[in-house]
Amino acid sequence: MNVGYWIVAGVLALFYLYAGGVKVVRSRDRLRPMMAWVDDTPLPVVRGIGVIEVLGALGLVLPPLTGIAPRLALAAAAGFVVLQVGGAWVHLRRGDSRIALNVTLLITAAGTAWGTTWL
Repeated sequence: MNVGYWIVAGVLALFYLYAGGVKVVRSRDRLRPMMAWVDDTPLPVVRGIGVIEVLGALGLVLPPLTGIAPRLALAAAAGFVVLQVGGAWVHLRRGDSRIALNVTLLITAAGTAWGTTWL
């Protein structure tokens, strides 16, 4: 199961490193084609979400890898579950029913949280 955790957590971490990094460094105009919700959200909030995503990605990988507080990986995965519930809510509130990515990421994060029990 340990190998399964590393595969899923690694893919999830790479996704969130990219997505969070993009939110931190790109302008609103460059984010708009990928994320229409940035028009309704203050830019500091978008940047904050990006920082949370980057820190969560590091939290999935670094604590179990170093052996220092490996239970932080559970907190990171649980945080991503909460983040995706909020993301799906934002999409639905805006009238956008395309939440397949949110649901996929939510399920993946929940599976990663479950996988931390074998670390």
